[in-house]
Amino acid sequence: MSAANKLKVALIGAGGSAEAIGSPAGFRSAGSWGMQHARIWSSRPDVDFCAIVGRDEARTRAKADLFGTRAYTSIADMLERETPDLVSLCLPNQGHFDATLQVIRAGFPLLVEKPLVFDLREADELMNEAAKRGVFFAINFNHRYAKPAELAKAAILGGRLGDVTFASWRFGGEGGPGHPHANLIETQCHGIDMLEYLCGPIESVMAEMTDMTGGGYRTMSLALRFRSGAVGSLIGTYDSSYAYPDTHRVEIDGTRGRSVIHDTVKKYTYHAAGSEIGESWEAGYFNDADREFHRTFDKHADAVLAALRAGEAPPVGAMAGYRALLVADAAVRSFESGRRVAVGER
Repeated sequence: MSAANKLKVALIGAGGSAEAIGSPAGFRSAGSWGMQHARIWSSRPDVDFCAIVGRDEARTRAKADLFGTRAYTSIADMLERETPDLVSLCLPNQGHFDATLQVIRAGFPLLVEKPLVFDLREADELMNEAAKRGVFFAINFNHRYAKPAELAKAAILGGRLGDVTFASWRFGGEGGPGHPHANLIETQCHGIDMLEYLCGPIESVMAEMTDMTGGGYRTMSLALRFRSGAVGSLIGTYDSSYAYPDTHRVEIDGTRGRSVIHDTVKKYTYHAAGSEIGESWEAGYFNDADREFHRTFDKHADAVLAALRAGEAPPVGAMAGYRALLVADAAVRSFESGRRVAVGER
């Protein structure tokens, strides 16, 4: 592909190391996941991976050299000199706001990592600033692009489940301190997004949480009501281990059948109501792309660039991140008040 037809993509976030690529343990930090951003943008023939921005000059230069691109320590300098077609942001979870706002105000299309931010006032400012400028503003809820999630969505849209009546999400592993609701906001945002993606908007929440192990409310159980009338649950924890089998499970029940997602990318099953014979999907021997979790980001990147080229809205807009924060905020308010809280109630 000629240079003229390539999209220029810049990455903000220089954490992580080369060894993190393909390392399951490494995916739990923003820096290591940032290496997946760099891997994707540097390997695509339709992308000119033009820059990496980081705070530490030596580390940023080393990472830029590794991927054959240019290093910057100033976002403003990079935007002025490179004028990228897309800015990809992968920063520490609680450090998203300032850089995101700067890119939005400069008017550049962007793809940010989850969570959007931790504070609703900051989220309001980001969404308002982006809306004023009509900025392409995507968020990387890459769980949607796992093959089992795609099959579950197709089953729902095809009427195989009938009317959805119940949905559950369970996900737990290790996690660090830093915010009293870190697990809820930075990790279970994937669950909130997935449940809304499959079942529609969550209308209200009743929450229980515990800080029995210290370091904040690391484990929680949410009782959910969807706008459709369906009910559901979300269980999330940092008091578990990603090494356990079946660490992640999503179940969607309807009047005509049930779909189950096992460990995000591992397996999908469907049973029709009343039938003891089901269907299952598992990645075949040569199907590494659908077996490996980080490849869900490759599929999302395909969709992001296609939408950007076509002048369309992002496949997963930042509003999904805003919605996840609204539901998380309702959960916190519910736990603190001991009552059911409507999503969006302030």
